[in-house]
Amino acid sequence: MNTQGMTGKPPYAMIAILFVGAFVSLLNETLLNVALPSIMKDFDVSASSVQWLSTGYMLVNGVLIPASAFFIQKFTNRKLFITAMVLFTLGSVLATLAPSFGVLLAARMIQASGSAIMMPLLMNVMLASFPIERRGAAMGIFGLVMITAPAIGPTLSGWLIEHYTWRTLFDVVIPIAVMTLLFAIFKLKNITTQRHIKLDVSSLILSSIGFGGILYGFSSAGEKGWDSIHVYGAIASGVIGLVLFIWRQMRLDEPLLEFRIYRYPMFALSSAISVVLAMAMFSAMLLMPIYVQTIRGISPLHSGLLMLPGALAMGIMSPITGKLFDKFGARILAVTGLSIMIATTFMFSNLTMDTEYSYIMFIYTLRMFGMSMVMMPVMTNGLNQLPQSMNPHGTAMNNTLQQVSGAVGSAFLVTLMQNRTESEMERLSESAADPAAMANIANKAMLNGINFSFTISIFIAIIALILSFFMKRVTPSKEPIKQQSAG
Repeated sequence: MNTQGMTGKPPYAMIAILFVGAFVSLLNETLLNVALPSIMKDFDVSASSVQWLSTGYMLVNGVLIPASAFFIQKFTNRKLFITAMVLFTLGSVLATLAPSFGVLLAARMIQASGSAIMMPLLMNVMLASFPIERRGAAMGIFGLVMITAPAIGPTLSGWLIEHYTWRTLFDVVIPIAVMTLLFAIFKLKNITTQRHIKLDVSSLILSSIGFGGILYGFSSAGEKGWDSIHVYGAIASGVIGLVLFIWRQMRLDEPLLEFRIYRYPMFALSSAISVVLAMAMFSAMLLMPIYVQTIRGISPLHSGLLMLPGALAMGIMSPITGKLFDKFGARILAVTGLSIMIATTFMFSNLTMDTEYSYIMFIYTLRMFGMSMVMMPVMTNGLNQLPQSMNPHGTAMNNTLQQVSGAVGSAFLVTLMQNRTESEMERLSESAADPAAMANIANKAMLNGINFSFTISIFIAIIALILSFFMKRVTPSKEPIKQQSAG
């Protein structure tokens, strides 16, 4: 049964339910990272094994998010959300009761299968619920969820791990998930339009090989090294799978993921900026905890607290940025925000062994403030050019690219840091005169590696800044670009 798109007053109560579901699923992504050492000890597993709790979660997301456009078009938003919340809740319950590492890993996979659909679904409902002149403010609230939840995760988990066991991380999530599920069952209604389309199994398989292989390869590079067959084999398989996947999508009348949306110039430009931005963003999110905890010896809790004001700044700014977007457009916001990001990244490229904690917190907060002016305005401006029927494909493409570019950016920056650290170790070891000097060499070498990675991040952000000058305000196309089948 087809449902009609939303007209009139947006369904605020329903959107609030979707927001809570998306928030708790995103919070869960980063909640476990601080707890990995405790889980290693409890289950007596290696670092490479325990890392699968994060890598596996990301892989499931990478496989399912590209298929979200099909799910959103095929099923009602009510059925999709309730199914996703059931899977997420079951995974959380199984995780907190897990008697072994294998069960915990399976529970994380079940959680991920539920959370993968949350963000594309919420974004699609937002686009269907608000007219274009009000989308900026609406997507600003959406940005609050997208960035604030993962940023709060490390702080919350650091505090919980310091006082309780790692199972408490799931105990905290379960009541929220259950309440959200109950509200969804009784209050959620259908507002998106459904289409009777069939799933192309070959596309799903190729998508899984393509995106899954690339994500796994780049995610494993930091631990296994680029010369490992697990890394280059997975990336090669992923690239081949992705090429075949794209080729097949261009031949289908009903593709799993519509690549023809890149014929809309502002969507293509917003995607390019978002990819570059995601890579630059990970420099601080990845390198800062390494600097603070490994080099400075600051506890995980205080490391998380250092990032909390930045998360709050983004939370406060996202709705404001949305309203500014509606009034002034994306270009002036993106240029201003990226200029702030470039300036603060330059400051991070000059860290020392005794840089003040308060200074680091201030610069990180300022950087997140700048980022809040870029991410959602750029993404919303691109989506605004797509016709309504292409929104599921646009949201699926954006979320998929964020996963892939995040993994690629992480691996690239960590590799740069490691290579620079090793070369500095050799150079400093030659000039070390006594054992006491040798003791500080490792930290000095790593600091140099971190500063070098931040320096490269400056140039990545400059690319995004240059691209942002080409942005312009758009109105949605009346009809999607005609699809042509090649056979």
